[in-house]
Amino acid sequence: MRMQLAAPWFAERIVEMIAQNNNQGKNFDGILTSTFLDVAVLRSLLAAQGIYLPLAIYFHENQFSYPGQTHDPGMLQFASINFNSALCADRLAFNSCYNLETFLDGICFYLKKSADMELCHLEEQIRKKSVILYPGIDFRQIDVQSEGIPAGEGKNNEPVIVWNHRWEHDKDPETFFLTLFELALEYPFQVIVLGQHFHHQPEIFAQAKSVLGNRLIHFGYVESRKEYARLLRQGDFIVSTARHEFFGISVLEGIRAGCRPVVPDRLSYRELFPKEYRYSQGKLGEHLHSLFASPRPVTNGEVRRLTEPYSWLMLGERYQKWLQFTEMTIS
Repeated sequence: MRMQLAAPWFAERIVEMIAQNNNQGKNFDGILTSTFLDVAVLRSLLAAQGIYLPLAIYFHENQFSYPGQTHDPGMLQFASINFNSALCADRLAFNSCYNLETFLDGICFYLKKSADMELCHLEEQIRKKSVILYPGIDFRQIDVQSEGIPAGEGKNNEPVIVWNHRWEHDKDPETFFLTLFELALEYPFQVIVLGQHFHHQPEIFAQAKSVLGNRLIHFGYVESRKEYARLLRQGDFIVSTARHEFFGISVLEGIRAGCRPVVPDRLSYRELFPKEYRYSQGKLGEHLHSLFASPRPVTNGEVRRLTEPYSWLMLGERYQKWLQFTEMTIS
């Protein structure tokens, strides 16, 4: 409902704010929006009020590649909102190459469904105004927790595995916990489970809390950024089993805290991490087994090499340049 109704709601707010600012002698330079808004509708409603502002969209995900729990043909309506929004925007930024390419592939698939309208050239039009702009991560709190402590040293007698993702099906917690249940029959290890969760959550979490029991160092969301960083610092491995990931901030935060990444060989992870950190489909248990048998803690050099390109300090200037609304040509 928000994706379908956000445009008229925001149009009303923008008209109100512009009227108020005009009375105060202030002006807006442009509009920055996420993908959860129908830009075509927004710009139409604003144009009807005589408001023409440059508009940029930051794609942190795209609906062509967002996996549902069930097959729903009606979900294409949300992908079409993404497509029309991209067509109407002046600038587009994507948080990974994977995100951009899956979006463009989805557009090609979508446009080919129309047998009597040739529109495939629009894919190239969208590509030309798109850039890759990785999220700039604030690592300062994690760095404070890790200050003066070499990565991979002085940690644990038993391996500590961290899982710090949303408690939802698209992060595939079932694969993660079922793998740990099997490994628990053979190896000593401990687990830290973090991440945002909601009233309804996959049943596997309740089972995991019971089965893993005293292996759990922590189980649940933490409000404090400082406490989150402290828990990450205790880990040896940061694991993902995601079926949906357009970037991977949580994994990079774990690495910055000194954890070795263990990620699937798919999605945006291929873009971020060399092969040695990725496991093949169905091979998570085998990968962890080898790491338990022959520990390979990350070094300070690895931590910096894997995370520093995505820090805000490295990316801030690129955002400032991209958001120069005065240099945009309104579509």
